[in-house]
Amino acid sequence: MPRRSQPGKAAGRLNVSHHTLPMTTQRIPLVGRRYMLPFVLITSLFFLWGFAHAILDVLNKHFQELLDITKTHSALIQATMYMGYFVTALPAGLFITRYGYRRGVVTGLLLYGVGALLFIPGQSLVSFNLFLGALFVIGCGLTFLETAANPYATELGDRRTAASRLNFAQSFNGLGCICAPLVAGLLLFPKGEQGGDGNVALPYACMGVVVLLVAVVFSRVRLPEIREAAEAPTGAAAGHGLWSHASFRFGLLALFAYEVAEISINSFFINYVVEQQWMDPRRAALSLSFGGLTLFMCGRFAGSWVMSRVRAERVLFVCATGTVVTTLLVLLNVGWVSFAALICGYAFEAIMFPTIFALSLRGLGRHTKRASSFLMMTPVGGVVGPLLMGLVADHGGMVWAFVVPLAGYLVVWSYARRSLRYQAGSSPNSSL
Repeated sequence: MPRRSQPGKAAGRLNVSHHTLPMTTQRIPLVGRRYMLPFVLITSLFFLWGFAHAILDVLNKHFQELLDITKTHSALIQATMYMGYFVTALPAGLFITRYGYRRGVVTGLLLYGVGALLFIPGQSLVSFNLFLGALFVIGCGLTFLETAANPYATELGDRRTAASRLNFAQSFNGLGCICAPLVAGLLLFPKGEQGGDGNVALPYACMGVVVLLVAVVFSRVRLPEIREAAEAPTGAAAGHGLWSHASFRFGLLALFAYEVAEISINSFFINYVVEQQWMDPRRAALSLSFGGLTLFMCGRFAGSWVMSRVRAERVLFVCATGTVVTTLLVLLNVGWVSFAALICGYAFEAIMFPTIFALSLRGLGRHTKRASSFLMMTPVGGVVGPLLMGLVADHGGMVWAFVVPLAGYLVVWSYARRSLRYQAGSSPNSSL
């Protein structure tokens, strides 16, 4: 472990060193011992936003049946919430830079809770536009949470285990993703029928109450702040600005492409399975939960373990290759082989977001918080991807719609190949 200065008792700050150290034979702990409590508290947030993301995938199909709208129209559900990321990411970064991680987390939780409770009047009025407004507020809250929690998790230990540490924390995001379709599918499609008539406000109202209680907890605890101002970026671009870091620029594009692919598939998983006449909407929701999203969570736990022993760049390249192959099999439309490939794709994509995020922040020093804000704009891919996929599905069918996620995974594959090629020799953040 690198030596670190002791946190100031009055300011409650951490000084985290990112200087490259020679590799040793001693196994590096995933989390520094004195950072364990902050890590546990921050990790609990990953479950909450995983639940919020995954419940959208059930809402998409539910609103198609309830309101008799097209797939393109229903894609506004994802598009509206992820637009909140694009609009709020930079303000969230500025807020967190000025007021700290803890206040950023509390602000995010308050917005999340209020947005969830807005589903109650939305249900009473059966107003699609009010539902969209509530989802936008939730998206703004999630932006604050993720802008704070993702970089914070990477900093709570040795820089060499940053990708592994973030993958472990993000595994609990996967747990939330499993629970959401299970709960929402049972409530919104109670008998497995096409036109579910469940109360959409119920899961959101419960979620809103829980989130507001968590906000009270975080308002009462003190999270040590990470001080990055005294640390300079590393590598050949150390004397230049954020945008001179090639790995950051390409990482930004790769994260956007990943969001396009992942959110597109999640949005139309139930539609695809139902239109192939493999199962009804309720069973499709359970299949998404116990099949794809369970593999997603296991993939993150496994990825965290593997990356403590294998370089993150190599793991990312293998997984990116896996997503390209599985998506091609879906496009070939070979019956249950395509369904199995679709499910397996969740295991391969599991490590992508936290790994690309951690690699993109590597060596940025004082630019880290600002870089995190830009990276948290990439979920706007959740606006672009579902709309494109819905448009293709309405005109060419659900199978051909998978060209949209395939394009996204090919961009991630290119980033992974570049990162693997530059892992030895030149710095991954050197200028081009």
